[in-house]
Amino acid sequence: MTQNDSYNNILKSMYSLRRFGIKLGLSTIRRILKGLGNPQNNFSCIHVAGTNGKGSVASSLASILNASGYKTGLYTSPHLVRFNERITINNQPISNANVVEAYKAVKQVNYGKREPTFFEFTTAMAFYKFGRQKVDWAVIETGMGGRLDATNIIKPALSIITNISVEHREYLGNTIAQIAGEKGGIIKKCTPVIIGIKQKRAISVVKEIASEKSAPFFRLGDDFKVKRNKSGNFTYFGIENTWRNLQTGLLGNYQVDNAALVVAACEVLNKKNASIPVKSIGEGLVNNNWPGRLEVVSTNPFVILDGSHNLIASRNLARYLADNLSDRKITLVIGILDDKPYSAMLKSLLPLCSRAILTSPKIDRALSPERLFAVAESLISDITIIPDVAKAVNHAIESARPGDAVCIAGSLYVVGEAKETLEKMKY
Repeated sequence: MTQNDSYNNILKSMYSLRRFGIKLGLSTIRRILKGLGNPQNNFSCIHVAGTNGKGSVASSLASILNASGYKTGLYTSPHLVRFNERITINNQPISNANVVEAYKAVKQVNYGKREPTFFEFTTAMAFYKFGRQKVDWAVIETGMGGRLDATNIIKPALSIITNISVEHREYLGNTIAQIAGEKGGIIKKCTPVIIGIKQKRAISVVKEIASEKSAPFFRLGDDFKVKRNKSGNFTYFGIENTWRNLQTGLLGNYQVDNAALVVAACEVLNKKNASIPVKSIGEGLVNNNWPGRLEVVSTNPFVILDGSHNLIASRNLARYLADNLSDRKITLVIGILDDKPYSAMLKSLLPLCSRAILTSPKIDRALSPERLFAVAESLISDITIIPDVAKAVNHAIESARPGDAVCIAGSLYVVGEAKETLEKMKY
């Protein structure tokens, strides 16, 4: 059996774990990590939770830490094209051989009463790999929620909660306050927490958790602020410092708020004896690349990818389209998962577009294009149903006229399949 055969077989084996679904709780991951020698205790880490922006924040922080000379791990989900993207070291996905090695290490551990879920298994693989590679820092993004998320086994130097909106109600609760309580579960005793939350009720819930745990608390808009400049740069008015002419490499006005959380994190880490120069903060922000989030993959034709997987993200995308592409006819290729407010998402995006192509990613939680059509037909007249994402993307690009724009959105799973297709098309 070749190395590639082994890698592909291992991926099949891991993906089969998805049949166990989502099981929140820490007992299984605790048992696995104990069997691996608790590798998560051998590096410093930062924990990032939130409804939107946590991947952008996590990847920016990893980019800055790497620019500061630290060997840096980054664990995120989901991947877009290749599984390896979930576990990166110094901005590079781990190799196939490293995936195989990590899988085998986790597989030989005694799990206890039940099989681990896919996310528990991959989380253990990431921590194992970061320990083996002796990273200085690891930036860890939660999968869902926080309190009972498999990543919440770590003892971070800093916790970050980007923002909160209602999502995953069956797991996290029906109200902003309940969801805030779950996300706030990543706050640890005497460990600083930085938040970008805006709802008063959610702020009070998280602030109360921080107070109970004697965790220093810093909030965007209160303890630190950011001001956008006409040049596209921004000024950061921080906890102790004011830094000017900073710039994020990620598109979208909302990314400046995400960048503010990142810069505040650097301030707090520096107070905890990290060494993150302002120059490295600037370099790390500008050079950060976070695929599938307002990512322009081609200018001729103009093709943009955005995994706007919930209502807030869809509204942010709509704002970007209105501000930057209003002079173009936009084709929207969209597929949405069944736990998302698809009607509201379509209503935010379709009025800005001249045509829609409704599709469905290869995941059992995807909504059928026919369900989307029932809402879309009242919002736009030119609609095509093409269930296969690759065919939908091909059709959108081949039928686009010069000067048109193609936007692919609605789910990171759609964006991942589209990215794979576009790579084959050499875009």
